[in-house]
Amino acid sequence: MNKNLRIYLTVVVCAIIGLATLFLRKPAHRFMAVSGVVWTTEYNITFQGPASIADSIEGVFNAVDRTASMFNPKSVISRINANDPTVEPNAMITELYKCSARINSESGGCFDPTVAPLVNAWGFGFKHGVVTDSATIDSIRQFVGFDKTHISADGRIEKTDPRVVIDFSSIAKGFACDELARLFMRNGVENFIIEIGGEIFAHGCNRQGKPWHISIDSPIDQADSVIHQSAMVISLSNHGVATSGNYRNYKIVDGKRVSHIINPATGYPEQSSLLSATIVAPTAAEADAYATACMVMGTERSRSMIERNDAISGILIYADSLNRINKWVSKEFDNKE
Repeated sequence: MNKNLRIYLTVVVCAIIGLATLFLRKPAHRFMAVSGVVWTTEYNITFQGPASIADSIEGVFNAVDRTASMFNPKSVISRINANDPTVEPNAMITELYKCSARINSESGGCFDPTVAPLVNAWGFGFKHGVVTDSATIDSIRQFVGFDKTHISADGRIEKTDPRVVIDFSSIAKGFACDELARLFMRNGVENFIIEIGGEIFAHGCNRQGKPWHISIDSPIDQADSVIHQSAMVISLSNHGVATSGNYRNYKIVDGKRVSHIINPATGYPEQSSLLSATIVAPTAAEADAYATACMVMGTERSRSMIERNDAISGILIYADSLNRINKWVSKEFDNKE
C-alpha cells in the first residue's frame, strides 16, 4: 500500500468516526422552567435536564406534605401532635427533627419548632387568635420548649407533655428545596436552582455557565408600605440560602405594631434592630432554620453564632440608633460557591 493510499484511508476512517460520534452523541438538555403554587406560596424551578423529571416534582411536594404539613390532619407531624400511638416515623420526619434539634442547641433555644402555640396565640400561625393578657402567655409557655421532646430508641418522636405542638413550618420549605435537589441529582441533573417561597437551593451553573446569582433585599419600611432595594447580589452554587425578616409580616395589637417573630423564651414578639437575616448553608433547610433563629437572637448574638460556625455565612441588615439601614457581611461569605 503506497503512502498516498494510507493517508487517504486514514482520513476516511477519521471522518467516519467523527460523523458517528456526532450522530450518536446525546444532545445537551436545554434549561427548563417550572413554576406553580404549593402550601399557599409560589415556587420557581429552573433546571437543565429531561422534561420527564418535571413530573416528579409534584411527588416530592406530596411526600413533604404527608410528613410535615400542619394543615394535613393525616400527616406524620399532625398525628404526632395528636398523640397518636400508632404513627410510624419516616426518614423525612427524622431528618427534620435532628436538624431542628442541632440548630435549637446552637442558637440557645432561639430556633424552636414548639413555639407554634405562641405564634397561633398572637394570630400568625395555622390557627388564629389574639393574646390579651400575660396570663395567657404564661399558661402557653408551660408546654413550649424543644427540650420537652426527644427521639426514642425505636426512632419515634416523643413528647414529655402531650400539649406540646411541634411545627416544622419554619424549616419545611427549605427542606422541600433539598428534597427536590436530591431528586435532580439522583437523575443526573447537575445544573438547577429551586426557590420555594423565598427559600433557595442552587447547584451547578446557570445558562451562561456561571454560578447562580441571588439578589438580597435591603428593606425600607415607610408607613404602610415596604420598599425593596438590593443590598447586594451573591453568587450561589451547591448551597442553600434563606432570608428571614420582621418587616413584612406583622399585626397591630392594642395600637402597637408587633412582629410575627415570637421569642420562645419570653412568649412575646421579639423587638430588635435586626430587620432581616440571610444565611447561606450547605442545605436550604439549615439556612431556613438559622435565618429564623437570627431574628429571635438579634444582631449581635446572630453575628456571634455565624462567626462560630464555619459551615455557614450570613448577611445581617439592621437599623442603627438613627434608624439608618446598615449591613454586616460575614468574612466567609464570598467563599460560598
